[in-house]
Amino acid sequence: MGKRTSLYNKHLAKNAKMVDFGGWDMPLHYGSQINEHHQVRRSAGVFDVSHMTVIDLTGQRVREFLRYLLANDVGRLKITGKALYSCMLNEQGGVIDDLIVYGKEETQFRMVVNAATRDKDIAWIKRHGEAFAVQIRERDDLAMLAVQGPQAREKVKPLLAENLQTSAMALAPFCAAWNNNEMFVARTGYTGEEGFEIILPAIDAPDLWDALLAAGVAPVGLGARDTLRLEAGMNLYGADMDENYSPLESGLGWTVAFKPEDRDFIGRSALQALQEQKNHQVMVGLVLREKGVLRAHQTVSVKGGGVGHITSGTFSPTCGVSIAFARLPAGAYEHVTVTIRNKPLPAQVVKPPFVRHGKVRIDL
Repeated sequence: MGKRTSLYNKHLAKNAKMVDFGGWDMPLHYGSQINEHHQVRRSAGVFDVSHMTVIDLTGQRVREFLRYLLANDVGRLKITGKALYSCMLNEQGGVIDDLIVYGKEETQFRMVVNAATRDKDIAWIKRHGEAFAVQIRERDDLAMLAVQGPQAREKVKPLLAENLQTSAMALAPFCAAWNNNEMFVARTGYTGEEGFEIILPAIDAPDLWDALLAAGVAPVGLGARDTLRLEAGMNLYGADMDENYSPLESGLGWTVAFKPEDRDFIGRSALQALQEQKNHQVMVGLVLREKGVLRAHQTVSVKGGGVGHITSGTFSPTCGVSIAFARLPAGAYEHVTVTIRNKPLPAQVVKPPFVRHGKVRIDL
């Protein structure tokens, strides 16, 4: 038996198919993964993401510490509540985890990391935070719900405390607001749609869940979460990046802040050396132009004899075709060949995202 969120019994009551995910018993779907996917694209859905790890970091040197710990630069967080997406790297430039960090106060930041990497993340943060006298608190008393879709705003607003309604609805993307009751509302998500991620005391999460479902928001499981995030061009840790690959090899070069030049961060030297070589692998998007489904680990052949592989692949319910991320040898490509069941099939190279705000972004 895995760990259970405070919504476990709610999932069972909706006949969810439960699976192990990073040591947690989580809902894969509630009957139809396809319907749940379309619900998010067309209306609004709610995900239980309480398995994610929330960490609060405090201390006089916490900003300095995070500027060293992360490849992106929290020095960019000038406004209270502003968020930053970043990778946390090892000395070789490999990705220990990808995460979101929020600036709450000058001496207080909040970080949300992946469930499957919890133990190594916390150990790594503690190891390097000690020299900066940073206090690290894992918030296992909190739960997290993600409400996503074009109707998310109108569904969420009436359910927020009055002192949060105005501030939360006025949030710019990648910003957060909160109140003294520890409800924390961020305009972030993992679907490419409008929406919010709401962190609140675990004891209060079942009531919010019930209220959202009563308002017409559909429960959505991990299956649709994966197809939604891939359509949106968002990486999955453990599939599209890990400690063996750098952000530059994972389509995440945009998350690395090399400026200012005097900011040292873990993995910087390795990334700069890789960048100077100019022959590192690249991540691309693929669209299959024939019948078949692109899946992780399938072999991708490029012109000139090079070989790569698919890191994530699926049939896209929104696009009606099979899509994927692939890591390929250095180069610029328009077309590649994917081997599916020993059969070579042509695929077109595209730039993700495939879908954003419900609209297909690729030529079909």
